[in-house]
Amino acid sequence: MSKPEAGTRTRTLSPESLRKIDAYWRAANYLSVGQIYLYDNPLLKRPLTLADVKRMLLGHWGTTPGQNFIYAHLNRVITKYDLNMIYVSGPGHGGPAVVANSYLEGSYSEIYPGISPDEAGLQKLFLQFSFPGGIPSHASPECPGSIHEGGELGYSLSHSFGAVFDNPELVVACVVGDGEAETGPLAAAWHSNKFLNPVTDGAVLPILHLNGYKIANPTVLARIEPEELDQFLRGNGWTPHYVEGNEPALMHEAMAVTRKIRRTLAQARQAADALSIKRQESLKNDAHALNQSIRRRGQQEVLAIARKALMDLASTSLESRMVEVFSHRLGELDGPAKEDLAKALKSASEPASVRSAFDLPAKQRAAIQNAVNTALSADIRLRFETAPDVVCGIELSTDGRKVAWSITDYLASLAKGVDELLKESEMAEVGAAPKSETKGR
Repeated sequence: MSKPEAGTRTRTLSPESLRKIDAYWRAANYLSVGQIYLYDNPLLKRPLTLADVKRMLLGHWGTTPGQNFIYAHLNRVITKYDLNMIYVSGPGHGGPAVVANSYLEGSYSEIYPGISPDEAGLQKLFLQFSFPGGIPSHASPECPGSIHEGGELGYSLSHSFGAVFDNPELVVACVVGDGEAETGPLAAAWHSNKFLNPVTDGAVLPILHLNGYKIANPTVLARIEPEELDQFLRGNGWTPHYVEGNEPALMHEAMAVTRKIRRTLAQARQAADALSIKRQESLKNDAHALNQSIRRRGQQEVLAIARKALMDLASTSLESRMVEVFSHRLGELDGPAKEDLAKALKSASEPASVRSAFDLPAKQRAAIQNAVNTALSADIRLRFETAPDVVCGIELSTDGRKVAWSITDYLASLAKGVDELLKESEMAEVGAAPKSETKGR
C-alpha cells in the first residue's frame, strides 16, 4: 500500500507553503463550524452564549474538515500546475465545506453581493445555513459552480465520469463519503473507469474520505482491514494512495503526494497523445482506402452507364467503340512520335503488347492489328493481354514507348470531387470535436 514509511518525513512543502495552506484550512474549518452552529456573534468578539447558537443543528461536521483539507490541497496543485480541475463533493450534508471554500475564494460574494467579505456578510453566511429561507445543508445548486447535489447519495462518481467524457483536458476530483460508498449507485460507479477513452476523455480522481461514520453508524469500508480495502480498490481497477493521520503538519506533507498523481496523469496524457497519433494515422489510411474504393466503384458505375447508353443510342457496345477510337488515334499519329514508335516496334525482338481492361474478341483484335499495320506501314507482331488496371481503355506498348486511350482522364474530375468530399467530411469531424475552455476548481 502507498503509505509513508514510519519515521520518515517528506519535504514537498516549504515552511511558508505549509503555513499558508494550514492557515487556509483552519479558516475554512472556522467558516464551516460557524455555519453549522452560530446564530450570531460570527467573529466571537464577545464571550459565546447560548443565544449565539442555533436551536436546530443540521450539517455534518465529521465530513467537513477532511473536505476542507482536500479542497485546500487541490487548489494548491491547480494554481501551481495550471490544471483544469473541478471538485465534486459526494458526502451528504457536507455543504458547509463547499460554501466555506467558495466564500474564501470570493466566488460566493461575487454571485451573492449581500454575503459580503466582512463581518456583516459573515453573519448572513452563518445565519442562512440550514435555516428557514436560507440554503440547504448539502452541496446544493445555490452554491456557485455546483453540478452535483451532495444530499443525493451515491451519484457523485457517476456525475464525475459524465463530466470528463469527451472533455480530455478536465480532471474531476470526486470526494466519496464512506457512508455514500455503501450505496448501490456508488458501488457500481467504481467500474466506470472501464469506459474512459484516454484519447477523448478526461480523468477522474476519486478520493475516498474514510471518517468512520455515516449518519448514525460506523461504515463498512472504514472498519474492514486495510489489506481488504486495498484489494477491493485494486480489484475495481484503481491504484490507491493513502493519506492518514491526526497531526496536521504531517498530513499536509503526506497530501503533497498529489505531485505523484499529477505525474501519473501526465504519463497517461503522453500515452494518450501517442495513441491519438496512431489513431489519426489509422483514420488517414482508412480514408485513403475508402477513397480508392469509392473511386473504383465510381468508375464501374460510369462504365456501366456508358455501356448501356451506347447500346441504347447507337446500337453498339462500349468495347467496339473504344477499339474504333483507339484505331483512329493510331491513324492520327504523325511526325517524330510516329517515327519513334514505328522504329521501336520494328526493331523489337518480342511482340508488342496490347493491353485492355476487357477481353478483345477476334474481330476486334483483327481491327487493331490492321490499324497498327496501316498506321506504321509494316507488319507488326502483337500480343493481346487482359489487364484490369487499364481502366476502360486500350494500350499499345513496346520498349518503353506507348500509345493509349482510356476514359481515365474523364474520370479524373470525379476522383477530384470524391477527394474534396472526403476532406470536407474530415474537417467537419475535427470541427465537431469537444474543446475544453473552462478553468475550474
